[in-house]
Amino acid sequence: MSHVVDVIVEDDRWQEALERLAGIAVPAALAGLEDCEVAVMGCDDARIAELNGSFRGKARPTNVLSWPSETRRPDVAPLEPELGDIAIAYETCAREAAEQDKSFEAHVIHLLVHATLHLLGHDHGTASDAKRMEAEEVRILGGLGYADPYASDMDAGAGNRAGSGTEAPRSDGQGRIV
Repeated sequence: MSHVVDVIVEDDRWQEALERLAGIAVPAALAGLEDCEVAVMGCDDARIAELNGSFRGKARPTNVLSWPSETRRPDVAPLEPELGDIAIAYETCAREAAEQDKSFEAHVIHLLVHATLHLLGHDHGTASDAKRMEAEEVRILGGLGYADPYASDMDAGAGNRAGSGTEAPRSDGQGRIV
């Protein structure tokens, strides 16, 4: 199974890391599928705010956005290899990682897995959908050796989240993790 992850760097701060991190996260989320293609753009907060405003009517920065090439169901393999596009914002990712006492790498890997699952039809619009999607994220991340991003410090050990006993960010039902 060969997947194509096309990385576009619009913000030079992504230059060192994005290709490597996308090359880990996206194929892990696509495991079991054949020959899929995903584009990942690393940008800054200004660019993602512009995209967020244009596509979601929310002209403010967000961490990650995804655009599936077609509507899919998570339990049905894609018919076409091109799955869609992902945009990820450097400043928001760095700020969230620091606020959550996570490594930048772990946070970006999580967001890229999350966005790739959206391209495959996963969603978190309902509590049951969110639970299924989060379980899939945790499974994939665990397979890569990363901690459960939704666990609290007391559940997963120090360093996973800032603030003892607080919950990790949840999805907002609109394609982003908050």
